Amino acid sequence: MRLFTLLCWLLCLPFAQAQVRPFDDIVDSGVLKAAVYEDFPPYSFQQDGQPRGVDVELAGALAEGLGFKLELLWVTPGEKLDDDLRNYIWKGHYLRPTLLADVMLRVPYDRDYANKRNELGELVNEQVVMFGPYQRERWQVVHDTRRLPTVDSVGVFRIHPIGVELESVPSFYLSSVFGGQLSGNTQHFPTSKAAFEAMQGARVDAVMALRGELDWLLFEAQDPALKAADNTYPNLGQPTWDIGMAVHEANRQLANAIELQIEEMVRDGRLQKIYADYGLRFELPGLYQDVQ
Repeated sequence: MRLFTLLCWLLCLPFAQAQVRPFDDIVDSGVLKAAVYEDFPPYSFQQDGQPRGVDVELAGALAEGLGFKLELLWVTPGEKLDDDLRNYIWKGHYLRPTLLADVMLRVPYDRDYANKRNELGELVNEQVVMFGPYQRERWQVVHDTRRLPTVDSVGVFRIHPIGVELESVPSFYLSSVFGGQLSGNTQHFPTSKAAFEAMQGARVDAVMALRGELDWLLFEAQDPALKAADNTYPNLGQPTWDIGMAVHEANRQLANAIELQIEEMVRDGRLQKIYADYGLRFELPGLYQDVQ
């Protein structure tokens, strides 16, 4: 009998799927469930037991603007963004099948990605709407001017060591550009923060990572000898991209309501202030640049 019960339970597991909350149910509950990545400063992290970060502040402002209380769902990134969208927006993780967010932050706002198809020609993320760009992100180099006064080109890393996060875009880029001439001076670390700390400890002369992460680390360090370089990156496929949000395709009404809130925050400067409070430079996403 116990074996029969266990088999029935196992067979039912794939169908233990969360139900997406319609907009009316969200309104009735008075709560907006927002998914943010855990331990990802300056965007979403906890400090002294309190949630902090740009995405946390933004989610709170959006919830307040819509008349909701905010409930944060701290999520761990999967191997691919497709996994995260499946686990937290439209299906649920097999270990937590009933945990779904109403909205997920820090999702690339990219038409090609949104229209990506599998080998059968089917849309990979057909159950997801990606919308609401609120940040333009880019790659950045920061250097210690005491050992490397200027970075006119990434070619200087033929002779100066630079730190990068292991298996990141900067790692692959600096290991391959210029026919691999920079690979010998490209040192790998478990995180961008660890690479930054290696620069502070004079083990490398510079670091390459997300601009937002480096802005935050510079803001925290308060060391005038550490400077952000103003240069381009030859042969880097996508040096800039926009960040937005995602909801289930059945929740376009929620997406529309959030988009109106984001536009209002851009126009009145509240969004820019959130970034400034964390020491980050704010760059308008292309959607807003096009209409100015």
